Amino acid sequence: MRKSLLSVAAVASVTLLLTACGGGGGGTDATGDSTATTDASAEATGDAGASADPSAPPVRGNEDLVVWTDATKLDAVTAVAQAFGEANGITVGVQAIVNTRSDFITANQAGNGPDVLVGAHDWIGQLVANGAIDPLQISADSLSGYSEKAVTAVTYNGQLMGIPYGVESLVLYCNKTYAPDTYATLDDAIAAGQAAKDAGSVQSALNIPQGVNGDPYHMQPLFTSAGGYLFGLDATGTPDANDLGVGTDAGIAAAQKIATLGDAGSKVLSTAITNDNAISLFAQGQAGCLISGPWALSDVEAGLGADGYTVQPIPGFAGMSPAEPFMGAQAFYVASNGQNKSFAQAFVTGTSGGGLNSEEAMTTLFEGTNLPPAMTSVRATAAASDPLIGVFGDAADAAYPMPAIPAMDQVWTPLGQAYAAIIGGADPASTMTTAAQTISSAIASS
Repeated sequence: MRKSLLSVAAVASVTLLLTACGGGGGGTDATGDSTATTDASAEATGDAGASADPSAPPVRGNEDLVVWTDATKLDAVTAVAQAFGEANGITVGVQAIVNTRSDFITANQAGNGPDVLVGAHDWIGQLVANGAIDPLQISADSLSGYSEKAVTAVTYNGQLMGIPYGVESLVLYCNKTYAPDTYATLDDAIAAGQAAKDAGSVQSALNIPQGVNGDPYHMQPLFTSAGGYLFGLDATGTPDANDLGVGTDAGIAAAQKIATLGDAGSKVLSTAITNDNAISLFAQGQAGCLISGPWALSDVEAGLGADGYTVQPIPGFAGMSPAEPFMGAQAFYVASNGQNKSFAQAFVTGTSGGGLNSEEAMTTLFEGTNLPPAMTSVRATAAASDPLIGVFGDAADAAYPMPAIPAMDQVWTPLGQAYAAIIGGADPASTMTTAAQTISSAIASS
């Protein structure tokens, strides 16, 4: 993990730029969709082609097995795909795609998409709704060597839809100078940071990105610890769009707890803390603690030094429920309209012959992406040399898989706006009730 997530992304981006023209800024949105670092598709191996029009879906190559991924994972995915190809005597093409999910759905419907897609687990609902991916031809029991939450994340309507390889979630970072311990409750961490703020040593006790539009992703651990939930589960364990928890008594009570940390309460939460400054201010020593993810590690270490901070799973509020931030899993999926589906199933589910479902392949993916491994034996090996990998993995195991249902798309904006208003002093009950009505109406009309 100390190699830095940013350095891995930079290597992948350089590889992409060597194989395709174009460039531009980008990032990752709250649902995990890559906006990448270039505006062209790329050929990584074999004959995989690139579209002449960067805005058009990419053109599939004529290899026996074609895989689509994003730029940051290009090298790692290419390595495991090539190993499978060599072991099975087939040609393999790996393409780095800009609009990975949307271009895949379009190309799959047209019959010129890949055989395998790599992407976030919360894409599954939309992919299934479009008939774009096939269930895997193995049982969930075949993934007993993976973390339970990772398997849950890639299971949809009771069917296993992907092989997970990496997991991540939010964690709690604290500056050892002002908050030197790991903490049993979030209250304890806030108190340590607040003491430093009161002494004039830092600007804030705890940085949680919200901004003027709010941020449900970063607020989720507080919301769940205070008893809130977004969606209930149906009989298959899939989030139920008909059971929205935002405006329930539980959701309102959680919002009332959040309000005590806003402008009308302790002023721990602030809309002035955003995704643009939360990490940098903490790394500059201007916050006691920070809620962020593994992607913050390189900046935090560069600013505070290797021994200047602690990292732990986010604790809950004293006397309340455990904190459950969103958990994300990256996985491999089999395209429903791929040209070589037998090769795709063998690659994604195989335990030998270069198949992904093996320690060798999962180790290669970890070394190339630095995401905490979903396969527990690979994680344990990695954590033996870098304990932070174990911390990040444990945090993901304690988290809540991001709802993969399409209805989740309707949650982000109204709930974010509600959180921002509540932080600013708005009434929690009426604000959450209005947000729930807005979300429900949007779900019903989508």
